[in-house]
Amino acid sequence: MVRRYKHFRKIYATTFARRMTINVASIALIIAIVTIPKVWSVSAECQGHGSFKTEKDEILQRRNYLASKLIAPPKKVLHEMPSGIGAQFQGEWALYSCSMFAMSLYNISQIYPETRTENIHYIDSLICIVLSPELREYDSNRWKEDALSTLQSYETSHISYISHLAWMIGEYKAAGGGNKYDKLYAQLCNAMNRRILHSAALNLQTYPNESIYMPDMLVAIVALKQYAALNKGKYASTVDAWVDRAKKEWLDPKTGLLVSFLNVDGSQITDMPTKGSYSALNCAYLTLIDREFAQEQYSLLKSSFWKEGTLSGMKEYHDHSPILGMDIDAGPVIMGLSPSGTAFSTGAATFFNDNEVRSNILRTAEICGNTLSSGNKKHYALANIALVGEAIMLAMRTNAPANL
Repeated sequence: MVRRYKHFRKIYATTFARRMTINVASIALIIAIVTIPKVWSVSAECQGHGSFKTEKDEILQRRNYLASKLIAPPKKVLHEMPSGIGAQFQGEWALYSCSMFAMSLYNISQIYPETRTENIHYIDSLICIVLSPELREYDSNRWKEDALSTLQSYETSHISYISHLAWMIGEYKAAGGGNKYDKLYAQLCNAMNRRILHSAALNLQTYPNESIYMPDMLVAIVALKQYAALNKGKYASTVDAWVDRAKKEWLDPKTGLLVSFLNVDGSQITDMPTKGSYSALNCAYLTLIDREFAQEQYSLLKSSFWKEGTLSGMKEYHDHSPILGMDIDAGPVIMGLSPSGTAFSTGAATFFNDNEVRSNILRTAEICGNTLSSGNKKHYALANIALVGEAIMLAMRTNAPANL
């Protein structure tokens, strides 16, 4: 158990459920250790892995499945999230599901241009869901105010909600969508940029009275980077300043990787371990921000966390590898592997054309995830429990560079 900050015990339940928004996706990678799927089916499912040409049918079938679940009224999308996690975390999971599916759709539009028109329509629908009062209620309840009604304020954050929304709008425009969201897009990015520059250390809290979560901040930097690309470099200086400071002040001295958490003043938290789950997600986001920095971080990630074996993947702890454990961030750790770290590292492996690592991860995912097929749809069995997992895995495996 990680002692992230002084009031850890007070908010343990909140932190655990909240962090599950970025790791339940990849519990598919270990679920079969419990369910023991038919091993003979793994080779058949993995036969086409290796190139986007041979993976096309599978990728589009997984897209079709997610569309059938997420292109729906907001209340239905929220009801797709497990009821046992509570209303707040249903909202978070719904946000991540929509955001990661939008990333998948943007990626697929670049890889298979003939699918662009349909994908743009889907992204538009997802933006409408994320804009709905029903979905943003989880964030409003934590901040005691509505994110969209306070965009002119300096004295608040809402960074996770507004950054995912801005990123989705950026993908909609970059894929070829129209200008229907331009005014809101400008307002969201202006608010993020203004608040980041006004903050103590270029970082903002996801929620009040919690530490800085590095992956959440990186979404904001991704969104500003994309806005700059679409608007003649506006806010590029903020992105550059953040990355420069990250390289100088926010690297773990033991691994060289970006830290997982920061104090509110931007200082590193004493004796805080760097975790495979957060580091892999950080690498995936960095591929969309700074290619050279992302490459360096991915090399360090593999050096400290990659584990080869029957089930290959990323460890959660760089200095030890328990056979069985439960980690607050990674979920069930089995044979030392981090479900989250393994899943999210697929994003950097795909981006940098690291085919050996990517193929090994997809094989691990198949062994543990157990693909189910129905008509023109495919999904991992865990999607029946945690739909966000399917969305994140599809986003990571399609995270190809723009010059593909």
